[in-house]
Amino acid sequence: MSNRDEYVAKLKAQLDQWNAEIAKWEARAKEAQADMRIEADKQLEAYRHQRDEAVEHMRKMQTASGDAWRELMHGAEDAWAKMREAFERASSHFNK
Repeated sequence: MSNRDEYVAKLKAQLDQWNAEIAKWEARAKEAQADMRIEADKQLEAYRHQRDEAVEHMRKMQTASGDAWRELMHGAEDAWAKMREAFERASSHFNK
């Protein structure tokens, strides 16, 4: 397994973990009162937006040839950091 494959597998595992937690939050948001649902939906949408960007960077890394994936890794790390921040903001909202 190449370093790229290991790196992508690590990202996918983290994404799967976050998505499982988000699924729980989405269920809670559906049951929330209207005013709380609005804030919950904002948090979930921010997470989804960051997730989509991070997934796109991960896909680019998977298909990059040779050492080009290493250059893409920096962009992916930035996207992943933003996604982690969005996840943590949502987590603080849902775990109150």
